[in-house]
Amino acid sequence: MEFSQRLYALRRKAGLSQEELANLVGVTRQAVQKWESGGSLR
Repeated sequence: MEFSQRLYALRRKAGLSQEELANLVGVTRQAVQKWESGGSLR
């Protein structure tokens, strides 16, 4: 399982939106979206 797939699965299991996860880790929602799409790992 790739990072993007694992991140998506864990976020959904925790019941978090991309916005909520972004706020928890101190990044933008767009960063979380890129991570989940496999567009960026930074």
